[in-house]
Amino acid sequence: MNMIKKSVALAVIAGFALPALAGKSITVISFGGANKAAQEVAFYQPFEKTSGIEVTAGDYNGEMAKIKAMVDAGKATWDVVEVESPELLRGCEEGLFEKINWAKVGNKADFVKPAVSECGVGIFVWSTAMAYNADKLKVAPTSWKDFWDVKKFPGKRGLRKGAKYTLEFALMADGVPANQVYKVLGTKAGVDRAFKMLTQLKPHIQWWEAGAQPPQFLASGDVVMSSAYNGRIDAAQKDGKNLKVVWNQSIYDVDSWAIPKSAKSAEATQFIAFASKAEQQKNYASQIAYGPTNTKAIKLLPAKVAANLPTDPANLKGALAIDVGFWVDNGEDLEQRFNAWAAR
Repeated sequence: MNMIKKSVALAVIAGFALPALAGKSITVISFGGANKAAQEVAFYQPFEKTSGIEVTAGDYNGEMAKIKAMVDAGKATWDVVEVESPELLRGCEEGLFEKINWAKVGNKADFVKPAVSECGVGIFVWSTAMAYNADKLKVAPTSWKDFWDVKKFPGKRGLRKGAKYTLEFALMADGVPANQVYKVLGTKAGVDRAFKMLTQLKPHIQWWEAGAQPPQFLASGDVVMSSAYNGRIDAAQKDGKNLKVVWNQSIYDVDSWAIPKSAKSAEATQFIAFASKAEQQKNYASQIAYGPTNTKAIKLLPAKVAANLPTDPANLKGALAIDVGFWVDNGEDLEQRFNAWAAR
């Protein structure tokens, strides 16, 4: 009888303990691929060990509609989400994300300026750049003008299927200096000019949507050059592919952690604080060629690794910082026009 009572008591205790245990978990969403693999090693696994909080990792392609649906329903199943800068600012303005408690994350002064915002904490600096297969091209392209030159470089080109980055590259191909791109793109004539350039190239374009596609297209010879995320090219290089990045006229941005409204904000903040430490950021940049947002991490990296990051001064020369405000103000209209143009 005592044994039965003991068993019942243990079962009751276990029952009470289950909700507490179930609460010690978070879901972290990234853009997948090599980026996610690097985050597993640098962030997720060590965070689980040090905090006892289980991390369920998922990925998406940046669909804000999914986040909005969760928030509108008052039940966020994603606790931490990786977002690009325009989506972070727009989502913050629309009330989709929690405000960041920086007192629990870290010292703002330790981060590069674009990494610090009201609703987000920068994870890494990345670039969308031109890439090519050095085994396929005898002469290396050096600019977006070369990318548009189908006579000198015959073959298909890969471009991201969207207005962002694609319109900027089109204007630079047409001779607009990097520091004038957003001034020109801010006019109707400038937008028309970019689309005219894209129309010229359209028969030679193979569109991509997921970051893993450009290195695959390049390695297989489906395209001779492509816009690509620099970290994905780095991962392909580590796999033995002879792919090269053209840093000139690349566009760099910061991806950030954000916490959807109604998510587990305490655990999410704890994770973000951990992932923002210099040591974890150094480990992440050692796994994939994205620049740390914690400036203390840059000093921990070997010179050879640092030279392959978007944050290297030589790679920033001739590069363009994405104008977040421009895309927040104009993104919806430009994406609609782009989708209509691409469908024709």
